[in-house]
Amino acid sequence: MPPRHPCRAMPQGCPMSPAPDAAARLLILRHAPLAHPGLAGRRDVAADCSDLAALGWARETLRGAESHWSSPALRCRQTCAALGLTPEWHAALWEQDFGAWEQPGAAIPDLGPLPPGELARQRPPGGESFLDMAARVQPLLDRARGTVAIVAHAGTVRAALALAVGPAALSFSVAPLSLTILSRSPAGWAVEAVNRVAP
Repeated sequence: MPPRHPCRAMPQGCPMSPAPDAAARLLILRHAPLAHPGLAGRRDVAADCSDLAALGWARETLRGAESHWSSPALRCRQTCAALGLTPEWHAALWEQDFGAWEQPGAAIPDLGPLPPGELARQRPPGGESFLDMAARVQPLLDRARGTVAIVAHAGTVRAALALAVGPAALSFSVAPLSLTILSRSPAGWAVEAVNRVAP
């Protein structure tokens, strides 16, 4: 078993998790672009689902999944509708809560060149840190079995990547309608693809 990362929030022995060697494959799609760009976080803002070519590509990449999960955020619900998906809604998949930073007109402070581990612990006023979010997201992902297609957020994708690479997951770009794939084997979680977009 590979060493555990600081972003791991649930021990493998927790009764909510499947056995450590239970095979799983996560196809995680970030929602369509925001209708009005900005830091959305927990604000329930709309998506722009007008890029039919990208949506068609995304639909094909998720084909064959045995189950479908999604954040209940409006932008994810709209993306699922555009993809023709009727998923299970999981509040645990919501984006990171950026608290005061996501309010319209708010100034986001420059935290400087922090190492990933320290950056993951930073908690916005009234919000949650990346570690807080990982503690919310990862127990659900640990319950996955078989191939699960997930429509969620950039932060959710990074919390999933942290299952394999720890806080270094914060270094990855995650574009709208991009696909990230992780798989679980007896050796643990592995990353197959990150930020794959339509050609």
